[in-house]
Amino acid sequence: MNKILIVEDEEAIADLEKDYLELSGFEVEVANDGELGLKKAMEEEYNLIILDLMLPGVDGFEICRTVRDEKNTPIIMVSAKKDDIDKIRGLGLGADDYMTKPFSPSELVARVKAHLARYERLIGSTVEENKVIEIRGLKIDTTARRVWVNGEEKTFTTKEFDLLTFLASHPNHVYTKDELFSEIWDMESIGDIATVTVHIKKIREKIEFDTSKPQYIETIWGVGYRFKV
Repeated sequence: MNKILIVEDEEAIADLEKDYLELSGFEVEVANDGELGLKKAMEEEYNLIILDLMLPGVDGFEICRTVRDEKNTPIIMVSAKKDDIDKIRGLGLGADDYMTKPFSPSELVARVKAHLARYERLIGSTVEENKVIEIRGLKIDTTARRVWVNGEEKTFTTKEFDLLTFLASHPNHVYTKDELFSEIWDMESIGDIATVTVHIKKIREKIEFDTSKPQYIETIWGVGYRFKV
């Protein structure tokens, strides 16, 4: 049974989310403040985290950053804040999705199921031979989900890894931001193509020697991006 952690200080909202998720067959734990939520997220194993942004003690941004430094657990960030800058910041810190309150509990359940299904497909529940992509100094182990640049291992968030692997698996193909957003987020995710730009920037910072002159992910102005080989 998949185990979900809800970090939410509004108990009525947390209880409603918990009820809907449990009715859908999930095991659910709730933390009503940031410090407890961070402790649970780091010390216990969950299949997905639903993370409120505005929390007493430690806010959602800090929790997301700390968790993402250590784990690839899918994170859905929720907030009453509708500003694009908060969405972009949350996604840039490694959140997999961003939902703006108020939202339908049924939609939350649908997104949880979609993220879990995608994550399970990506980590691969079946035993298969490791597929490794090697392009110049870049090495991507798609099964172990590990990346090395000139022999040095780099840490990637779930979506950063998915996006890098997708582009590297389709070299020299130009993709628009809309196509990449649809492929990697593959649902009616709250957010927009700015999400793609944020993730490309983060990936470049990790794999490129000079981000102003990228040797791997090339910007095709007015169109999108291409992975050069």
